[in-house]
Amino acid sequence: MFADTAALARECAQQGRGLAAFNVVLLDHAEAFIDAAERCGLPLVLQLSQNAVKYHGGRLAPLGKALLELARASSARVAVHLDHAEDPGLCRAAIDLGFSSIMYDGSALPDADNRASTKRIAEAAHAAGISVEAELGEVGGKNGVHDPSARTDPDEAAAFVADTGVDMLAVAVGSSHAMATRDAVLDDARIAAIHRAVAVPLVLHGSSGVPDDGMRSAIRAGMTKINVSTHLNAVFTSDVRRMLDEDPRAVDPRKYMGPGNRAVSAEAERLMRLYTTVHD
Repeated sequence: MFADTAALARECAQQGRGLAAFNVVLLDHAEAFIDAAERCGLPLVLQLSQNAVKYHGGRLAPLGKALLELARASSARVAVHLDHAEDPGLCRAAIDLGFSSIMYDGSALPDADNRASTKRIAEAAHAAGISVEAELGEVGGKNGVHDPSARTDPDEAAAFVADTGVDMLAVAVGSSHAMATRDAVLDDARIAAIHRAVAVPLVLHGSSGVPDDGMRSAIRAGMTKINVSTHLNAVFTSDVRRMLDEDPRAVDPRKYMGPGNRAVSAEAERLMRLYTTVHD
């Protein structure tokens, strides 16, 4: 069933557990993730990034509408989220399509411009009943402009939320985008301090590089929405590569995509369960 991202995040934050937010590049990904959510009965955020939209020729509607239909038809609670959108026009297009939420990324702008543009996007989204995530501080590894050593100041985070009216806040606490290894060390003390200062759920970008124990610790410290892309892509690609190596003559994508989909769905389910058992 179609769900609101911020409402799911608030519920998970109150319960002290993480909310899985997995990035979709192909429709296969969305189907695999939803299958995982239905098996474990947990909520899910399907994320479509600006880069993924670019891959699809700049066309948001075809895949975006498919994600909305999958969410509505699912027995699990599924939100549809526009991720890392630097283009206000793309944000407005997602609002018009009826996405659950949008993440406007103005973090590369000067601070005053980031706050002003984020507030405008939030006002437009809220008028349509759509929640908004924004970013304060620079999360590593994104287009070469972010510093992985950056740390969000708790007081600045609280002020940013008050100034912009956003519903969720992505913060810099030691993760880095597009990590192929899972050895990132998060600043749990910083997470806890931001969590105490900020009234809205916190979002971790660059979660692919965080090992299981580190993720559980971060959620216990106050992190809620957990964005994963590279790690799941790696699982999918590894299984597809294995199938093609075993049968170099394979030409039917169903023969090699199918095992890849099953592998990534199993890992998505494992992560979703991990995020909800941090206090066990």
